[in-house]
Amino acid sequence: MEIIVAKSAGFCFGVKRAVDMVYEQLSAGQKIYTFGPIIHNDVVVSDLKAKGVTVINDESEIRDINGGTIIIRSHGVTKKAFEMLEASGAKVIDATCPFVKKIHNIVSERSANGDRIVVIGNRSHPEVRGIVGWCRNEEAFVLESADEACDFECDKNDTLTVVSQTTSSVRKFKELVEILQGKGYNVNVVNTICNATDTRQEEARQIASTVDMMIVIGDRKSSNSQKLYEICSRECSCTEFVQTSDELETDPQRSLRRVGITAGASTPQKIIEEVQNYVRINF
Repeated sequence: MEIIVAKSAGFCFGVKRAVDMVYEQLSAGQKIYTFGPIIHNDVVVSDLKAKGVTVINDESEIRDINGGTIIIRSHGVTKKAFEMLEASGAKVIDATCPFVKKIHNIVSERSANGDRIVVIGNRSHPEVRGIVGWCRNEEAFVLESADEACDFECDKNDTLTVVSQTTSSVRKFKELVEILQGKGYNVNVVNTICNATDTRQEEARQIASTVDMMIVIGDRKSSNSQKLYEICSRECSCTEFVQTSDELETDPQRSLRRVGITAGASTPQKIIEEVQNYVRINF
């Protein structure tokens, strides 16, 4: 049996940077807080918790912080939360992914210029909530689907600046942009999907189209992992979404000549290797 592991599987630049920042601060012996889980991976977050890192889940909790270091999660935060953190008196380290930070700047500048902001992505995702929170005029629109884009309405005299959640599907982004353009809006398109996301999705698609079974590793809360699963499922009917090797069956009950493995941007290399070894031994 051949096992094909995607070269792009695992930590992306922004995730590795954020996680490294937390571990570096732990080595300094200070009390560490993260505003939101630093990344969407329970294994990593649990390990940090065991080492003394406390997760702040709400802006109201900032007022209770007395000293220590607060690290902003890789997904970023709203402008309001950012200002509250800076005023808290604690040391603040911004681990926001630089590609997400770039979107904050675009939204801030273009909304100050009078543009209406449209964000293509999951409105409940912390990255999208953070992006919307940097809009400086009227509240930004968030579109999750083609149906929502078809139903979208605003003043035709407005210029729409359209950005995307960094982990969105390229296919969906293009589709929704075309719908908005087809409705006659003046659309300023800024493709803010991370190049690593595009590469990861395309590699996963290619591998899934050639294997008997595809395994996607990622946290259930990870948006980019969920999208990988959707992409792979379209190419391979036998696609499994697991968080660790513990969720894999011991006997797939079918003859497997080729098994593909990919992983979301918040999946540690250790978990990928454990899944690969499990497949090699048990399949």
